[in-house]
Amino acid sequence: MVINDMGEPRIKIVAMPRDTNPAGNIFGGWIMSQIDMAGSVAAREIAPVRVVTVSMKEVIFKEPVFIGDTVSCYAKIINVGNTSITVKVQVVVQRLNAANALECVPVTEATVVYVSVDKEGNKRPIDETLKRLHGF
Repeated sequence: MVINDMGEPRIKIVAMPRDTNPAGNIFGGWIMSQIDMAGSVAAREIAPVRVVTVSMKEVIFKEPVFIGDTVSCYAKIINVGNTSITVKVQVVVQRLNAANALECVPVTEATVVYVSVDKEGNKRPIDETLKRLHGF
């Protein structure tokens, strides 16, 4: 797993029993919520007033998340439009393996699109200077 291309770490949290589904794994909706929060933290670097989630594309659940896993969400801005910001979020867990050694396991990834809005919820153009500062 190459961490340097995953973007910056945005959220780190321990999966708890209250977040489980009937099968005893961590509920996919809880993971999607963490993805949305991590992506919005990244998007607000370019649109600091406010962003809203427009779409969550290609959510891929690769492996289950278990109670006690340390869940880390990495987010990287991959595209910026006039009002939209596209963010790639990758979720990795740290857990003990069968040999009681810590391992990092990529579990989920998604592409999330946000739109910059003003305090009233109207689309707001993204500042060109902020775009350039972030390489867009």
